[in-house]
Amino acid sequence: MFRSRMILCIFVFSLLCANCLAQREPVLKQIDLPHPYYYHEMYLPQFTTGPSAAAWSPDSRTLIYSMAGSLWRQDVNSTIAEQLTAGPGYDYQPDWSADGRWVAFARYNHDAVELWLLDLNDGRTRQLTSGRAVNLEPRFSPDGKRLAFVSTSYKGHFHIFAGRFENGELSDVQQLTSEKVSPLPRYYYSQVDHEISPVWSRDGSEVLFLSNYGHIHGTGGFWRMKAQPGAEAREIHYEETNWKARPDFSPDGKRMVYASYLGQSWHQLWVMPSAGGDAFPISYGDYDNINPRWSPDGSKITFVSNRSGNISLWNQTIPGGAQSEVLVRERKYLKPMGKLLLRVTEPSGKPAAARVFLTAEDGRAYAPDDAWMQADDSFDRKERPFEAHYFDTPGISEITVPAGRVQVGVMRGFEYRFEELGVEVVAGKTSEAAVQLRPIEWHSRDTRWVSGDAHVHMNYAGTYRNTPSHLIEQAAAENLSIIENLVVNKEQRFPDIAYFSPKLDRASNDDHLLQHAQEFHTSYWGHLGLLNLTRNLIIPGFAGYPNTEAASLFPVNANVADLAHEQGALVGYVHPLESVPDPEKDAVTFELPADVALGKVDYIEVVGFSDHKSTAAVWYKLLNCGFRLPTAAGTDFMGNYASLHGPIGLNRVYAEAPAGSLKLEPWLESIKAGRTFATNGPLLRFELGLKTPGGEVKLDKQEDVSFRAALGSIVAVDHLQIVCNGKVARELELGADHRNAYVEGKLPLESSGWCLLRAFSDKAEYPILDLYPYATTSPVYVSVAGAPLRNTEDARYFVAWMGRLITAAQSSTAWNTETEKQAVLAIFEEARQKYENIAKAGH
Repeated sequence: MFRSRMILCIFVFSLLCANCLAQREPVLKQIDLPHPYYYHEMYLPQFTTGPSAAAWSPDSRTLIYSMAGSLWRQDVNSTIAEQLTAGPGYDYQPDWSADGRWVAFARYNHDAVELWLLDLNDGRTRQLTSGRAVNLEPRFSPDGKRLAFVSTSYKGHFHIFAGRFENGELSDVQQLTSEKVSPLPRYYYSQVDHEISPVWSRDGSEVLFLSNYGHIHGTGGFWRMKAQPGAEAREIHYEETNWKARPDFSPDGKRMVYASYLGQSWHQLWVMPSAGGDAFPISYGDYDNINPRWSPDGSKITFVSNRSGNISLWNQTIPGGAQSEVLVRERKYLKPMGKLLLRVTEPSGKPAAARVFLTAEDGRAYAPDDAWMQADDSFDRKERPFEAHYFDTPGISEITVPAGRVQVGVMRGFEYRFEELGVEVVAGKTSEAAVQLRPIEWHSRDTRWVSGDAHVHMNYAGTYRNTPSHLIEQAAAENLSIIENLVVNKEQRFPDIAYFSPKLDRASNDDHLLQHAQEFHTSYWGHLGLLNLTRNLIIPGFAGYPNTEAASLFPVNANVADLAHEQGALVGYVHPLESVPDPEKDAVTFELPADVALGKVDYIEVVGFSDHKSTAAVWYKLLNCGFRLPTAAGTDFMGNYASLHGPIGLNRVYAEAPAGSLKLEPWLESIKAGRTFATNGPLLRFELGLKTPGGEVKLDKQEDVSFRAALGSIVAVDHLQIVCNGKVARELELGADHRNAYVEGKLPLESSGWCLLRAFSDKAEYPILDLYPYATTSPVYVSVAGAPLRNTEDARYFVAWMGRLITAAQSSTAWNTETEKQAVLAIFEEARQKYENIAKAGH
């Protein structure tokens, strides 16, 4: 889940890191909204192998829908789909004109989304908009003379536009909704109000849309206005929405259908009067039914459902409620096609689950017809024209692709090499490709290292519907052993709350363990991972949510950590920092140093959905104050997203584990003891004075101590370093390919403190879908003559930080009672005193 980060960094840790961030940038970076991973997934159209949006023909007999980045046409009583477009780029969100000739749609290409037009008379397409903005959700007026849509062309924000449509041309485009800046304390949404999902009233005089004007949480309520620039809008209904409501009017204009999650965790179809009123559901289930479109004859509603896991297209009769799937058993393609049979095996020859990147000669991604296609949410424009797309294979997969050269990449976690190959596919035939995985040597010797992702969200309001068994399949493709599914809210929803249990999930097996844990979700103080809760989730699962029952800043994270520790849980700070704060100059509300000082933190995600170097810089300062804080790692993996920050295990922690069957308890014990290293690619091994991470070297006096350091990496790294007490103690020599190293030597240890091994690159390295490759061990601690480690400068840094926390608590009016406020101030004052004592002792 979201860390305390802004997509545009307020601070920059170093010029080097700034260069890293400049290399990988968000998909469709011209959109100026915070937290792009949410609206990318929940609002922007995504490449999926199943249908994602549909439009009816005027006679209600045929559907045109988007599937696999193309438009397809299918009669409702047929199982044959006819491809209408095949690039360039990816085509989404069709709308069919009332005269039956035109289809407007959104095309993602050249780093923008423009509106295009398909002429069904001759099959030709033409571009309607230009300017490299993001243009979405085109809707023809009932008379076919106007086209409404959403565009970011004004300052990068989502607003409603409309233009005159005549003879296949769009002209006189005007912005209907004006830009308004809200004073409300929004966190996940922009201060600029947005307007999305336009639909025309049946007489064509008004537009219905969603807007968050006047609301803090969600994407807003339902508004109607005259279809004229600057016309006054009126809100006809409010409930919390989250990008996917997408209303549509009935043909008689008296009702509207939309997708709602009111009182539940999944979207279903709801209807209400077109002028507003009380709504009620017309579909039910623990899955999503979204993107409804009413047929022109009023007899059916078509919609997209993820009830099977992947998405599919369904029709529901109204009245009646009978649902039937729009099945595709045959596809008629525009281009000559062939098949690729891909086999992936372990070194032993056994089929191996893996992640596959596949791009055809047309530059588009392809996957098996039933696969979950997923995509990176950022990429380097110098490296490729589109973000990387990938799917998981169980070891054997068949993919239909255009005839020609196909590029294939295969990856299975970090312990095998990334394999790439090209295959020539012939039209009408099946070509075969075999990949045998090759292990990476990293001198792990006799130590058993068990990998895990300490920060996963199985379902989080995304495209697909995930299950424990499928989540384990995702982990198998990444060679990941342990999964911590952190149950957490998405605004009003708690998508995975029904899965919580103190016991391992029943889908666990000999090679993969799945535990349902919790992320406590307070963005004001910072988010916590609560692993191995043995009794119950902590409810409410958040604090500091304005205009809700949980508006108070109490409980703070220190209170939550106490509640979790009462259950025997491990408490960690997740996705901690995007930059290094300067508490002397800037306001800070991140509670981490207070809780570390008070002994309430068991681990920190040094490698996570944040900037690893910035997090490490603050971690080093905490270690320099004498606190022992191990590293873990977590991806913040959104398991049911089609567009996301990396696959499960992108950021993972390796912990020492005993021989024998895979068990959770020893793995958690090793995390708490610091017998770990965290990585998004490089594999590390470190010994200092025969002690491994988490251990302590005890010396009577300063002396030179032997060390061993090893690296094995799936990608090249630029640096392998021993860091002691926050400073680089030794730059180690890398192998010729910068992917391996083994170094033995002596290190002078002159004072008490700590040392660790880290590896990183100066820039992003494909196929690691992260800012840059980075790995670190937990520290080996050092005691020289029993002297404590005290760093006055770093202690004073945290004294200033604690001052900021105290000021924030004193000035806030969000407390329920004065007792709450004083209890929190006492916690922060106690922590400040500890840092002041450390600063005095160091001096």
